[in-house]
Amino acid sequence: MTETILTNANLILDDEVVRGTIVLRGGLIASVDQGSTSLPGAEDVGGDFLAPGIIEMHTDNMEKHFVPRPGAYWPNHLAAAIANDAQMAAAGITTVYDSICCGFNSGKKDFRSVILPQMVTALEQGTEQKAFRVEHYLHLRCELPSENILDEIGFYLDRPILRLASLMDHTPGQRQWRNLEDLKTYNTGSGEQTVEEFEVEVAKRMATGAELFARNWPIVVDMLKERSIPLATHDDTTTQDVDLGVGAGVRISEFPTTMEAASYAHACGMKTVAGAPNIVRGGSHSGGVSAAELTVNGHLDGLSSDYVPSSLLQAVMRLHMDYGLALPKAVAMVTSNMADMLGLADRGRLQPGLRADVLRIGMIGPTPMTRMLWCAGERAY
Repeated sequence: MTETILTNANLILDDEVVRGTIVLRGGLIASVDQGSTSLPGAEDVGGDFLAPGIIEMHTDNMEKHFVPRPGAYWPNHLAAAIANDAQMAAAGITTVYDSICCGFNSGKKDFRSVILPQMVTALEQGTEQKAFRVEHYLHLRCELPSENILDEIGFYLDRPILRLASLMDHTPGQRQWRNLEDLKTYNTGSGEQTVEEFEVEVAKRMATGAELFARNWPIVVDMLKERSIPLATHDDTTTQDVDLGVGAGVRISEFPTTMEAASYAHACGMKTVAGAPNIVRGGSHSGGVSAAELTVNGHLDGLSSDYVPSSLLQAVMRLHMDYGLALPKAVAMVTSNMADMLGLADRGRLQPGLRADVLRIGMIGPTPMTRMLWCAGERAY
């Protein structure tokens, strides 16, 4: 039975940081003790932090490996998924919910209709072949103002790797893109659309979005609830958005865009998740509320890397160093809090009997780095 002993570590526990020793055995945490040990084979980590492995519930990072440049589709799908997996491990992530879009709009997002089946198949193949360093689940992003989502979604609902679904509405003028100038900057700034193309697409989507959303919402919600798949809303902006989710039994509000929506979601018993890049950059790239402000006001429960995997660890340290959040509470934003809201009772804490998902964090000034990572007791990085 494989055993790893790590000593002279700063162990980040639920409520405190203690200098101590942790033993990993048989894929589980065997013991967590204060003080150092001189046992043979013990590895002195020199005062580095040891934290639970990070749990990432929403990242669309895998898209970058399947379409690394506009129109450039990577031909080896498993290789693309393995490259994404390595990036997750390097970011300190041991459990990742790869968020993959189902339901498509016209214009620049059409590439997602091509890579949807490719990414799901690669996730299944990589898991079956034990090709991944860390554990992967499928998070299905359901774009409700879509003409074809009811045709597409049925192919994926009964996949064992499907563990979460989010209910999305990216109609221009709604939620994340309620400010059309922000959307215009986002779409045309990269050069993927001209201003003329943007205006044509926006007009079409605004004309059909509300009707499609109203048609698809109850059908998709019922399909997902029949299979007991946990649900999240996305980009809640108003109390009405939150009420819609509460009525559907949703328990997670992803990326609320306003303080009003986040505070109301909390009052309704929902858990809130914001983007770690929002913390690192000092604000939202699309005009939403500051995630740091949500944290300071007690309206934030967890963080997701969204589009930058390495942002999770950086955001944790920034919340601690710049905003005065106690380190265990900051780490909980990407570990125990996430485990609790996703129903992962076997991980997310440094406790005996739980999965040996352990992250060794080194610091270079204010910058954290993943020195080592264990996933279920096996070295992943």
